[in-house]
Amino acid sequence: MPSVIVIGAGFGGLGMALELRRNGFREVTILERAGDLGGVWRENTYPGAACDVPSPLYSYASEPKPKWRQRYSGREDILAYARGVAERHGLLESIVFGAEVTEAAFDEASGRWTVITADGTVRTAEVLVSAVGQLSRPAMPDIPGIASFEGESFHSAQWDHEVKLAGKRVACIGTGASAIQYIPEIQPEVGELTLFQRSAAWVLPKFDTDYKPVHQRVLLHVPGLPVAERFYWWTIGEFVALGLVEFPGIVRGVSRIAQHHLEEQVTDPELLAKLTPDYPIGCKRGLFSNDYYPALTQPNVRVETTPISAVIPEGIRTADGVVHPADVIIYGTGFKGTEFLWPMKIRGRRGRTLSDVWSEGAHAFLGITVPEFPNMFLVYGPNTNLGVGSIIYMIESQARYIRQAIQLLAENPGHTLEVKSDNEYAYNSALQHRLKRTPWNFCTSWYRTASGRITNNWPGTTRSYRRRTSKLHRYDYNLTRVG
Repeated sequence: MPSVIVIGAGFGGLGMALELRRNGFREVTILERAGDLGGVWRENTYPGAACDVPSPLYSYASEPKPKWRQRYSGREDILAYARGVAERHGLLESIVFGAEVTEAAFDEASGRWTVITADGTVRTAEVLVSAVGQLSRPAMPDIPGIASFEGESFHSAQWDHEVKLAGKRVACIGTGASAIQYIPEIQPEVGELTLFQRSAAWVLPKFDTDYKPVHQRVLLHVPGLPVAERFYWWTIGEFVALGLVEFPGIVRGVSRIAQHHLEEQVTDPELLAKLTPDYPIGCKRGLFSNDYYPALTQPNVRVETTPISAVIPEGIRTADGVVHPADVIIYGTGFKGTEFLWPMKIRGRRGRTLSDVWSEGAHAFLGITVPEFPNMFLVYGPNTNLGVGSIIYMIESQARYIRQAIQLLAENPGHTLEVKSDNEYAYNSALQHRLKRTPWNFCTSWYRTASGRITNNWPGTTRSYRRRTSKLHRYDYNLTRVG
């Protein structure tokens, strides 16, 4: 059986290892830079961190959990679920913690990948799978003077729990998925909160609920009910996803729900105007919250829409020259989603670097594999993120496809597998053409590179992606004997 190195022990890496273990592949090593598994759910410890996908769908299909405490679970429950899966299936013994991959190179003579970690350790394997995800590196804004601030500051993905916020003047920069969760949590304790908003977010009501013991017992004892519940939420996601490309009327209906949600919770005309988005719904990630808008209406909160010109020692100065004093600055400015695999140095055939191949934007066949990089596969790679739905469903599709590729290598020892460049080019040309029909072209977001190329999202339903990845077709690849 081929040996496999998986980079990352988040949901992608664990899902890949789980798929391989279940199909008889035992020589699997997971390299994780941190001291624990969990990926973004390990890293993001900010107050109120939770998932915006219902738990029955944000879980592996093969690993249902009847005893979720909430429909939309918090990070601790999600992290506990991931640990439970790893423990039940013996995945912990395959994980090397504290192993940050810095380089990986393909050796054409041996047909193996050499992987080097930050401590200098060298490992080799026939197959390399990157499962580092798209949201692993926090992005700081390009604002002059950040280093000059004399108070305390941190990124929301690197929350400093030693910083006490009670009674302080807190400046929050950014209005993304993290900000709408932690702002309602910290608002009651801070003295003053100023939210610096570059663009208003589309926020939908979150139909959350606590799962009662009777609900959990029914799920546990009624055959097929967990699958039915998962299917229900999957169907809703698929319906809304159709609106992003095929049926715009669906998205218009969703926007009316969001607008009603805003107008019902915010009555002040000036604040209402500030919080009304000026771009079509779906262009940026849709957000879900029942307490974000109410928090912004509180007397100790102010929403500032004038652009920031600089961070200064005593706070933040906006373009109108006004200085906004602050004791703490929290940067809720998201992640470097378009910088796939960076800063790792990945070299393929003839020493070609992945950064060179992706100089104009990341691309891959099915978001999974790249020409000139034999026996290398990606989980949650380019154009596999979702505007609607569960990324776990996409990860499972990719893991099954990659497992088929590794099975093909097992059946052909001494060979390498590389996607044909013409096939990869044709696939991505059609993909980019389809992406032009989506709302993601009408605003600036982390889905797009500086040149405007959409490198992150899949323009369709998760079912259409699963159909494309259900079977590996031999004619898409070159199977080449080593040496």
